Amino acid sequence: MNSDFPEYLDAARHGQIEAIAIPFARRLRGLLEAMMKLKSKYRALLPGACTTGLVILFFVTSGLRGADTLPSQIADDAYWKLIDGASEPTGEFPSENFTSNENGFQKILPDLLNAAKQGGVYLGVGPEQNFTYIAALHPKIVFIVDIRRQNLLQHMFYKAAFELAENRADFISVIFARKRPAGLTDKSTIDELLIAYDRIQPDDATYTKNLAAMMDLLLNKHKFGISANDQALLEHIYEVFTYYGPQLNYGSTYPPNLRGGNGGGGGGANFSTVMTATDPSGVERGFLASEENYRVLRELEGKNLLIPIVGDFGGPKALRAVGQYLKDHGAVVTAYYTSNVEQYLFNPTGRGGRVINGGTTNFYENVGTLPLDSSSVFIRSGVPNQLGGGRGGGGNGMNNSQIAPIQATVNAYKADKIQIYNDIFFIRN
Repeated sequence: MNSDFPEYLDAARHGQIEAIAIPFARRLRGLLEAMMKLKSKYRALLPGACTTGLVILFFVTSGLRGADTLPSQIADDAYWKLIDGASEPTGEFPSENFTSNENGFQKILPDLLNAAKQGGVYLGVGPEQNFTYIAALHPKIVFIVDIRRQNLLQHMFYKAAFELAENRADFISVIFARKRPAGLTDKSTIDELLIAYDRIQPDDATYTKNLAAMMDLLLNKHKFGISANDQALLEHIYEVFTYYGPQLNYGSTYPPNLRGGNGGGGGGANFSTVMTATDPSGVERGFLASEENYRVLRELEGKNLLIPIVGDFGGPKALRAVGQYLKDHGAVVTAYYTSNVEQYLFNPTGRGGRVINGGTTNFYENVGTLPLDSSSVFIRSGVPNQLGGGRGGGGNGMNNSQIAPIQATVNAYKADKIQIYNDIFFIRN
């Protein structure tokens, strides 16, 4: 049995509890049966041997149980029940956020990989910028919590595209309703892919075929409870993606406005610039930079392990429901991408008085209910306001990102060490 013990430890590290408990119990039984056949003077060792075996089995299988109780796949009905049960009513936000406006979001990837554990739990907000962090961290499960129901539908749109497209070139073809150009392969760079698609126009036949395939997959194959209004929102999302193609940006609108619909709020960023962004070494590490990265997302989506939820960061339900689910499965949050949402939370009325949210106190109380450890980190966009600023102050700086310890931030807020938005940028373990 001793010679097999490293095998059990290795299985435990990979979360294979059954692979430990059943063989271990069989080996223990065999040992005890052998001892029963020995002379009576050795039988006195039986109680101690039994106790020792059970203690070893307990310690091997407990403490390592954590994330291994997370499902390897979620059934369609359970997936939609989880989304529906955890979601809050849709909220308000000044823009539709079709794509990220953070060209510098990959700059923190080396620090993120040094600080955060791989194979854990990822939380996020917003659209596709999450995918690049997910490709880097290889989480077992993902929750995207956003105040807008349209963001949930955009993730349904992406889910359908991932499931329909076996590779990156086909994925771009699906989301932008453009026929796949000749000459693209799995070895094509993301720059080559986007340049090729930017040169061609969408066509109605491809749009109609793809939309029908998406709806069929979501409604008939998965049987998700997507309402008629949800379907209209999903179609609107696809119209915007089709119209702008790789030039889609944060402020894109459809029908186009007087400025062409592709201005405002993007900060010079669009789908192409975000997808071709680099880490500090100049390496493109986006989710479409390689087939390997793409497969990380496609596998999660195919197993219903990327779960979009409608929820206000300061709301009463969504984040707490996520936290309870993770606690029920013994899991710990690895990373939580918040973009610059905290900036809005420090202002009770939000930018221009148009954003309604629960505020910082509710948010940090919600985060405090999540299962955390010392390595759990926030991923933020923004920089401190050089002028200081009061509640609601703080710079945008969307080309700058940072990581920060979650538990230390929650503790600092409880201790009144965080009074204004600027303060969150100076919290350390």
